[in-house]
Amino acid sequence: QVQLVESGGGLVQPGGSLRLSCVATGLADEDYYAAGWFRQFLKKPREGIACINLSDGSTRYADSVKDRFTISKDNSKNTIYLEMTGLEPDDTAVYYCAADVSHRPVRVGEWYLGTRAVHGMDYWGKGTPVTVSS
Repeated sequence: QVQLVESGGGLVQPGGSLRLSCVATGLADEDYYAAGWFRQFLKKPREGIACINLSDGSTRYADSVKDRFTISKDNSKNTIYLEMTGLEPDDTAVYYCAADVSHRPVRVGEWYLGTRAVHGMDYWGKGTPVTVSS
């Protein structure tokens, strides 16, 4: 059973940076995974903002975070990161890590972004809140 645990959220001033971490356990060597970071604004649907292929490291980003956020992985630590820079009050949300598992190689694409991507993920963390405020 895959488990995902996020950390690194908190309060940051506008223009600041944060790095979120997601530790994944229970990953099977014979399977293929894509991992994504999602966020949920108050009273809004959860949406995918960044995704990464855990095998080849390919990534995709939503336009709202492209050039400000970077998703990366450290396979030796089973950890997926989201480096967030240039944070704005509109980035205030709960951030979730999620994983999609497949028995065949996966490709990351726009299907892992936006609100529809929620339905394609198999495992979820409990989320970590990020507040951007002065």
